[in-house]
Amino acid sequence: MANDAVAVVGHDGWAELVLDRPERRNAITGPLGEDLAAALGRLAGDDDVRLVLLRGAGGAFCSGLDLGAFNADPPPEWLDRFSGIWRAAHRALFDFPKPLVGALERYAINGGAALAIACDLLVTGERAYLQVGEAALGMAAPYNLAWLTLRHGEAAAARAALLGDRIAGAELERLGLAQRCVPDDRVLDECRTLCATLAGYPPGGLTRIKTALRRHAAMDADEWFDRFTDADAPPPRPPPR
Repeated sequence: MANDAVAVVGHDGWAELVLDRPERRNAITGPLGEDLAAALGRLAGDDDVRLVLLRGAGGAFCSGLDLGAFNADPPPEWLDRFSGIWRAAHRALFDFPKPLVGALERYAINGGAALAIACDLLVTGERAYLQVGEAALGMAAPYNLAWLTLRHGEAAAARAALLGDRIAGAELERLGLAQRCVPDDRVLDECRTLCATLAGYPPGGLTRIKTALRRHAAMDADEWFDRFTDADAPPPRPPPR
């Protein structure tokens, strides 16, 4: 990895893709976005990998944008490029041909929530939560809305994005945003067992099913995301807390 913000751990027939900034609660920066897109590209072309587990290092998924980095003085060199970097990361998620299993430990907030929602299957801890809280910051939530409406529909998108509250594990499962809710200390074990089981299925079936499911979008990644975000918008400068 050029930036070492994402790690890949190989297993028999599947891989773990790890957001690897535990010292910053796996918060999103330009380098993390670049590494995420690059890793997804490599895993997409690896015939030995049938599915991928997306998780965060240090027992948490992702806390959203790294406010310290975005508001640094002087600004980071990648700031003016961030909109393109983050679009490329979500394009890679949209185009990824293999199932993505998400391990929601502790929290997935704002931009981190979009990564969790992008997963085809999400396993959450009982006390973990997902929060699409951009409205309270006066910000848009384009990628959260794009993934919510693609995978769950307008009602789920409105509930998550307009209320902006913390949606805990059992409620995520009830709403269908997560497929399994387990004790917090069992999230990774549950995900790894699930991935090992799915990796044992005959080759090709998982990819064909995901391809068929994604066809209902009836457009490519950029066309889909352009419905929710202005591609020419300036890079986000979230307010410091």
